[in-house]
Amino acid sequence: MDAVRVPPFPASGGGVVSSALAIAWLRELRPAQWVKNGVVPAAYLFARWDPSQQANVRGFWPLVLEAVAVACFCCVSSGVYLINDVRDIEADRAHPVKRLRPLASGAIGVNAALTSSALLVLAGLAGSLMLPLAFTWVLGGYCLMQFAYTFSLKRIPYVDVFVIATGFVLRAIAGAAALAVRISPWLLLCTFLLALFLALCKRRHEKILLEDSGTQHREALSGYDRYLLDLQIAITASATLVCYAMYTLSEETVRRFGTNSLGLTIPFVVFGLFRYLELVYRHDEGGRPEKVLLTDKVLIGTVACYLLTVLAVFLSV
Repeated sequence: MDAVRVPPFPASGGGVVSSALAIAWLRELRPAQWVKNGVVPAAYLFARWDPSQQANVRGFWPLVLEAVAVACFCCVSSGVYLINDVRDIEADRAHPVKRLRPLASGAIGVNAALTSSALLVLAGLAGSLMLPLAFTWVLGGYCLMQFAYTFSLKRIPYVDVFVIATGFVLRAIAGAAALAVRISPWLLLCTFLLALFLALCKRRHEKILLEDSGTQHREALSGYDRYLLDLQIAITASATLVCYAMYTLSEETVRRFGTNSLGLTIPFVVFGLFRYLELVYRHDEGGRPEKVLLTDKVLIGTVACYLLTVLAVFLSV
C-alpha cells in the first residue's frame, strides 16, 4: 500500500504548522497508553491497608515516589512506542487504521522520532535513580524486554502476548520496589492473567480485521487461529476470575488485612470481564483495550464501584 502523506503546510501558517505538529507528536507519544502504568501504584494501595507494611507508606513522600515511578514508566513506554513505530513503519502503512499514525503518514520524521525516543528512555532511566536501586533494575529489565519485543519477539506467535502480559507484572513489581514493600504473588498472577486475556482479545480482533493481509501488518498473526483464540480467551478469563477469588478469600489475605470482606469485590470483577467480552464479541472493540477502558461508561462505572467497595471494606476494618 502506498504511504499516506499529509499535505504540506502553507508557508504563511506558522501557527497552524506548530499546532498541527504538536498534536502529531502528542498522538505519536500515545498518552492513552499510559493508563497501563496505572498498575504501578497497586502495591501502594494494598500496602496502605496492610498493618505490617503501613510504616513504609505513611505520609506524603511515598505518593511522590509512586508518582515518579509512574512518570518513569510513561517516559520509557513512549520512547519504546517511537522505536516500535519506526521499526514497523511499512507494516503500519498496510494497516487500515495505523497508516494514519504521524510516523506512518509522514507527519513526523524518522530521525526526529529516534532522537526523541532516546531522550525519553534516558529520561525515564535517569528519573529512576531517585528511587531504590531495585526499581531501576526492574525498569531496566522492562526496557530490555521491550526492545527484544520490538525487534524480535513480537514476530513469534504466543511469545508476543506473553511478553505483553509480563510487562504488566514488571510494572506491578516496580511499584512495590519503589516503596520497598511486598506484593502478593496472587496479585501478580491475577495481573498476568488479566493482561494475557486482553492481549489475546486484541490478537483476535486483528485476526478478524486484517484477514488475509494480517501478516503484512503483524507477522505473528499467521500463527494464530481465530477459533483457538476464542477458547484461549475463555480459559484466561476463567483463570483470572478463579485466581482473584482465591486471593481475596485466602487465609493469607484475611490475616494481612484483618477482613474476609474483600470477597465482596468479586462480582464487580466478574461483571467487568463479562462486559469486556461483550464488547469484544458483539461490538468488535478488542483492538484497543486502553480506549475501551477509558471510554466505555459501563466499564468505567464498574471500576469505580470496585474501588469504592475496596475502600469501604478497608475503612470498616
